[in-house]
Order: sequence, then structure tokens, then C-alpha cells
Amino acid sequence: MLVDWRSAIQAASRNGDYGRVVELCRQERRLTQRQLGDAIGLSQSAISRLEKRGAGGAYDMALLGRAAAHLNIPAGLVGLAGAPAGSAVERREFLGGVAAAAAAPVLAALPAQPETGQPAALRLGTAAYRRLDGSTPSRDLADAVRSHIQLIQRLSVGGDRARLAAVGSEAASFAGWLAWDMGDHGSARSWYGQAINSARTAKNSLLAAYQIGSLAQFEAHAGNAAQALNLVGKARTVQAEEAPAIADAWLTSVESLAHAAGGDRERADQALDRSRKLALRLDRAHTPPWPWVFTFDESKVAAVRVTCGARLGLSDWVLSADTQALATGHTKQRALLMLDIAAGHLAAGRIDGAFAIADRALDIGLTYRSGRIVERARALRRTLTTTTPPRVVRDFDDRLHDVYL
Repeated sequence: MLVDWRSAIQAASRNGDYGRVVELCRQERRLTQRQLGDAIGLSQSAISRLEKRGAGGAYDMALLGRAAAHLNIPAGLVGLAGAPAGSAVERREFLGGVAAAAAAPVLAALPAQPETGQPAALRLGTAAYRRLDGSTPSRDLADAVRSHIQLIQRLSVGGDRARLAAVGSEAASFAGWLAWDMGDHGSARSWYGQAINSARTAKNSLLAAYQIGSLAQFEAHAGNAAQALNLVGKARTVQAEEAPAIADAWLTSVESLAHAAGGDRERADQALDRSRKLALRLDRAHTPPWPWVFTFDESKVAAVRVTCGARLGLSDWVLSADTQALATGHTKQRALLMLDIAAGHLAAGRIDGAFAIADRALDIGLTYRSGRIVERARALRRTLTTTTPPRVVRDFDDRLHDVYL
């Protein structure tokens, strides 16, 4: 008998039976109660109690949010969209559990100084493509972004070369991000290099520092620790003397990734601690200064800590920051974090939980045709070397073997 999952889920939500919503979404994704519990740090019996709470039951907001986040349930379906915030701890738990399903990154489309004419219109175009990145496969965006860059280059001839070079730098950096998502590292490096050169043409030292730092971030994720650390040093050297506080906080987080790529736990931990302290001092009431187009806060540092922990094989780093980390980024970025969280579970010996999470991340990677997500999934699988893998791993292998992007 076929189940109309959507109607059943909506009916349960309307009745206030949020446990049933969780149960139906879990079953739709073919997860057992134990697999879901392992994925979010609960026992099988705790998941059973949550699902049987019934309509009008007293739900634990944080636990319900964590289950919703892992199952990608919109906050409104489990009664959390308009929930009041209580204590600071409750607010953090709510964000960690719910924002992963509902939040979108904050974009600053324009720099603090108002632009006019062609540069303003072109920069808005880049911002629009960035917004689409959260819901559109990179392969579908890449050609349009390349055409956008070509238009910027044509307009630069005889135009305001410095201002248009700055706009072109931002667009080239985004093209590098798309190439990275598609798994094309050679093109990614080329685009990031073009972004750096354009920033220098614009004579904008802060923009140049940002683009060099972006390349450093890419190299750290690629495992090139020495190169990443060298680039972080260059970024700090070229940035303006009066650089905004976000520049130091972000670059320090990139430095922690570079140390983790090199296997240096102590220095990675020190850099993470500095980045967190710097992030706490940032003024959240103001839009981030261009060229930073996303906010940077403690949840971003938590996400970096999860990634560092995954690279270093430190399950305690991953599992202590996973809930807060999932409140960052869009769907594709969260899929990468989910694979890092899966690595933490695997390091802790929780094989079933690890591959339940990895399977959900792979779903996202296939939906968005993301080579980066699929390759990260393959890298996770290579870390498990047992000759007799359990069923959940064999099923994961079958899915990976059929992937052609």
C-alpha cells in the first residue's frame, strides 16, 4: 500500500502531533529509531518517547529541533517557527535545532559605501546569483556567472576600471566557489587567482586580503596545509591597517582549518579559541562590511570546529559543536557539515549513525549534483576499512557506485 507521506505529515502537523511528524519523516527516509537517535545524540528509547508524545504533549523544544534539523523538516511543521525564546541556552539550542531547516544566510548585496551606475547594477547581479546558489545546482549557474564576468570585463574597457575591477573580483571569487562545488579544483584555483589579481587592479587591499583568504580556505579544505598557512600570512600582510574586526575573526578561522589539515591539533585549537573570542566582539546589529557578504558569528566558528575535528579524527570536537554548527549556511553547505558530523560519529565507533547521516548528505549532493559533496562522501567511506561492513554501509556503497556527475 502506497503512503501519501505529504498528506499524512501535514495532517499530523495540523493536529499538533509533532512526534508523529518526526516518525513519518523518519520512515520516509528509511531510518530506524536507533539510526536517528545515533545521528542526533539520543537513545532509541528517547526517539520512541518523542514520537509517541502525541497531540498537545509537552515537547522538549531542543530535542524536537534537533530531530527536525536532521530530517530537514521545516520548522513550521513541528510548531517551532514562531516559538518564543527563553533563556540564552534555550535560544542557542533552538537555533541549532531549527535554523538548520529554516534559516537562510544573510547577504549584504552592496558595500557600506553606496555604489552607483554600472558597478552597482553588476554587483547586485552577483548578489542575485549568490542567493540562487542556495537552491540551485552549481552546474546550472556556472555558465550564467561566466557570462556575467565577461560582461563586467567588456564594460571595464573605457569605463571606471578600478571600480569595475572590484566588482569583477567578487564575481570571479563566486565562480571559484561554484567550480569548487562541482569538484573542478583546477578551475577553482584559476578563478580565485583571477579574483586576487582583479582586487589588486582595483587597488583595494581589503578586497585582496579577502580573496587571498578565500584561496587559503580552499587549499586548507584540499589538504594543502603549508600553502594555506602561507596564504593566510599573505592576506594579513596585504589587508588595510584599519581592517574591520570580521577580517581578523574570519582569517583566524581559516588558519585553524589550515592547522587541522596539517594535523596540528594544538595550533588548530588555539586559532579556534581566538576566532571565537573575536566573533563574540562583533557587532551583530550591523550588516557585515563588504567584501564580507555573509555574517560571521559563533555558529560559524562552531562549524569550523566541526570540520577541524573531522580532519583530526576528534569526535569530541565534532559532537560538542554539531548542533550549533548546523545553524549556518544553506542546504549544500549543511550537507558538507553533515558529512563532517558523520566523520565524528565514525571516529566514536557509531557506524550506523555515521552512515545514516552520510546517506542524508549524499541525498542532497545528488539533488544538487554537487561533486564536492559526493567526493567528501567517498572520502568518508574510505576511512572505514572493515572487511565486513554492516548493511547500512553496503547500501551506502551501492549508492556511491551508481553516481556519475
